[in-house]
Amino acid sequence: MTGYAGFDVEAHAGRLARDGFTLIEDFLSPGDIAEARARIEALSGVHRGRNAFEGFATERIYTLVARGAVFERMTEDARILALLDRFLLPGYLLTASQSIRIDPGEAAQALHIDDAFYRLPRPRPAVSLTLIAAIDAFTDENGATDILPGSHLWDEARAAQALAAGGGPDLVPAVMPAGAAIVLQGHLIHRGGANRSQAPRLAVTNQYCQPWARTQENFFLGVPRERAAALSPRLQALLGYEIWSPFMGHVTGSHPAKALIPGWSAPVACDLSPDTG
Repeated sequence: MTGYAGFDVEAHAGRLARDGFTLIEDFLSPGDIAEARARIEALSGVHRGRNAFEGFATERIYTLVARGAVFERMTEDARILALLDRFLLPGYLLTASQSIRIDPGEAAQALHIDDAFYRLPRPRPAVSLTLIAAIDAFTDENGATDILPGSHLWDEARAAQALAAGGGPDLVPAVMPAGAAIVLQGHLIHRGGANRSQAPRLAVTNQYCQPWARTQENFFLGVPRERAAALSPRLQALLGYEIWSPFMGHVTGSHPAKALIPGWSAPVACDLSPDTG
């Protein structure tokens, strides 16, 4: 993996630890933005939100990592992996990968944390980290992510109070230009903002979790085996085709990467005789 000259891992990690978030101003190049936008537009028109949290005026495209080379590069970008290395155990996984287009008129999401389904008491370390990359510039009017800085450090009582109060005056929009990205600790309180503008706001987001945590997306079913086999070894590992020592994730006693070898069949299927049904 190629490193990035001028990327100060220590400074970004320090902001993540102190504030719960950090901004990478040059995460995507103009070419990346154009490629991502074109691919998302080609895939659009299928999935509108089914509830207020997904957003009734929001379109999401899931399993984005397997839908184009630009999303592959984004997912294994050396800068985000360097930050993940500081906060998650070796063998961490990709837990969610999607585009989010918030259309005009969309209401603000409810305040939440991204790793709420890991029911561990606060204060605690994050179980996941979230990357949100801006394809369109994020403004206060078009649905920029609203965040509560420092809320990742709060205990249960203070976090519950903030959630019930809707954030209050400390809630701030993560304004950033197209191509920038914000990285959040998974237990930082935030929400998608309301889009009061006349244009959509498009973003791409990946979430990564501890190697022992169940992932939000089931990539084994969501990404066809032939497509997974064509991904880089690093991406395959992020999707779960790797062992977390000593043997978490094995496939009938074998390394899961063997499942990507052409012609491989699951041992159970090989053992079944015609009369076993």
